[in-house]
Amino acid sequence: MSATTPLRVTFPPPTGRDPFFDNAKFLAITLVVSGHLVEDLRDVPLAHAAYFYVYLFHMPLFIVLSGYLSRNFTFSSGKARKLISTLAVPYVVFELIYALPRVVLYGKLDVSLLDPYYLTWFLMSLFLWRLSTPVWQQLRWPLVVAVGLSLLSGMSRLPDELSMNRTLGLLPFYVLGLMLRPEHFEWLRQRRVRIAGAVTLVAGAAVALAVHAEVKTEWIRWRHANDAIGVDDLTGSLIRLVMLASGALLVAAFLAVTPSRRTWYSGLGTATMYAYLLHGLVVKIVERFYGDWAATLPGVVAVAVFGVGLAALLCTPPVRQATHWLVEPRLSWAFTRLRRPA
Repeated sequence: MSATTPLRVTFPPPTGRDPFFDNAKFLAITLVVSGHLVEDLRDVPLAHAAYFYVYLFHMPLFIVLSGYLSRNFTFSSGKARKLISTLAVPYVVFELIYALPRVVLYGKLDVSLLDPYYLTWFLMSLFLWRLSTPVWQQLRWPLVVAVGLSLLSGMSRLPDELSMNRTLGLLPFYVLGLMLRPEHFEWLRQRRVRIAGAVTLVAGAAVALAVHAEVKTEWIRWRHANDAIGVDDLTGSLIRLVMLASGALLVAAFLAVTPSRRTWYSGLGTATMYAYLLHGLVVKIVERFYGDWAATLPGVVAVAVFGVGLAALLCTPPVRQATHWLVEPRLSWAFTRLRRPA
């Protein structure tokens, strides 16, 4: 090295995490929270269009990222314990928590640990998807099989237990995440791809605005079989293929425009499960105060902006510290001591 050559020293992020994924998760959770807040305001046409558009890809985005970050899942003791403490136990806790308002309002305790209520379905489905990870990694064409299962699930009225319609219907997004590699995300960060992603998101919003009134909401919720939505299996399968393809395209476009550098919200993106599990409690309260003011375009915008602020607040360290025992309980006391390999 010559004396005139400057020495360039780079430091890894303080957390050792890739801020790109944390940025994507935070931006996605703002869509989830705002989407739930405007759900009861869909009589406003623009709110209905925005709701339809966001629901096409916001949970598929979380599922793709979850699949990608689950590539190294095995049935080792450590991974199994993490699965229990981060998904199984919080699922039980929040099933009980979300049952409490029904006790207060209706005097009825209705808890079913196999039938997820409200937003807890994602914990149940992610638990099952993660358990299935080694299976998908052994198949030659895992995505083809996953899409086939998704289409077949729409042809039967599956039981609500284990959130079967959503678990199987959205399965291709999890498997897609498992198949992705770092180089795929590097490709998305190219300038030309980022521009194409921005154009795709704008075009998608325009299409959603044009067709939202003609498409039944249940298609974007993945909760029911084809005949329950009122179509035959051939038509339903074609619609589901379009929904899967549209969701994947919008997920790619969203990731393409997501900043890859550290931002002010990168740290918040490490705690999106807090916002996901806790925001429903706020939504259930706030909805009761919607008046005529909310059922207007300015009202919808105000509610959506409030959702962004709420998502950020619920990811902050004070909230995490106060609710850690609910969302990420420390359960080392419940497990036997891990055995070290000889």
